[in-house]
Parts: sequence; C-alpha cells; structure tokens
Amino acid sequence: MKDLLPVWAHGWLNVIVPAVQVVLVLAVAVLLRVLVHRVIRRTCERYRLPTEMAVGMRRGSGFLIYGAALLLCLERIGVSGMVLWTAFTGFATVGAVAFFAAWSVLSNIFCMLLIATTRPFRLHDQIEVLESGDKPGLKGRVLDINLIYTTLEESGENGAGTLLQIPNSLFFQRITRRWQ
Repeated sequence: MKDLLPVWAHGWLNVIVPAVQVVLVLAVAVLLRVLVHRVIRRTCERYRLPTEMAVGMRRGSGFLIYGAALLLCLERIGVSGMVLWTAFTGFATVGAVAFFAAWSVLSNIFCMLLIATTRPFRLHDQIEVLESGDKPGLKGRVLDINLIYTTLEESGENGAGTLLQIPNSLFFQRITRRWQ
C-alpha cells in the first residue's frame, strides 16, 4: 500500500488509517441506528405497541449502538477497552458507596425540597407528627426548616420551651397534623 502513495504521505499513514477507520465505524453506526429505528417503528405500528415503548426501544438501541461505536473508535485510536472498563467500574463503585453513605442526608435534602414545594406546613404553624392515630406525637410550632431538619418549639406541659429537630424525611413517613 505504501507503494501507491506519495513519499510525503508515508509518515501520515499511522494517522490517516485510524482516522478513516473511525469515520467508517461512525458511518456504519449511523446507518445501523437508522435501520434499527425503522424496524422498531414498523414493529410498533404492526403490533400496535404503545408509543412509550417505541420511544424507550429507540433510545435504548441508540445508546447501545453509539456506545459500541464509541468503544470501537477508542480502540482504533489506541485506548484499551480493559482500561476503560476498569476506570468505569472503579468510578461506579465509588459513586455507589458514596450514594449509600449519604443516603439519609440526601433523603432529608430531597424531602426539604418537597416540603418547600408542596407546603404541607409553613413557618410558625403549629404541627404534630403522629406515630399512629391514637398516640400523641411530637408537637410544636415550626421555627425553622433547613436542608436536614425542621426545628419545632415544643408545646405542652412536659416540654414547653424545648426545641425538637425532626429529620425532614420523617414528615413523609408519618401523619402530620397542622393547625394554622
């Protein structure tokens, strides 16, 4: 093959060949995606499948096709698939451990966002968080709603004047009684 090219192009062969291979892989991926999407569309029309299923199948197939094309392109450039897989699984493991370690904190932050948007109670409302319908619960006036806790000034004979910090997630696990 070197005999067919001019002398100046011999040094560029190790760049041109992988570049052409990458372009071919991407072209085949685009054609394959078009073909698969056409088959999915025809199948969904023929069997009257829900539109949501067709959208999900198209997105999933596109993700798989383009993911495989990306891996093939990286391999042609010289990146090892084993190195990529090791890096991906390492990052996924660290992410999973961090997610589970911070689960209760993330849950309380998400519940604070729900409290802020759905407004089951507001500042200075008198509320009670009930354990069950017949037992008295945590009762007080809402002083503060922050990312993790909602602070109540306890009312009643026993705890008048004390502060309760209730995790925000508890409001979505228990019944909350509210007085305005």
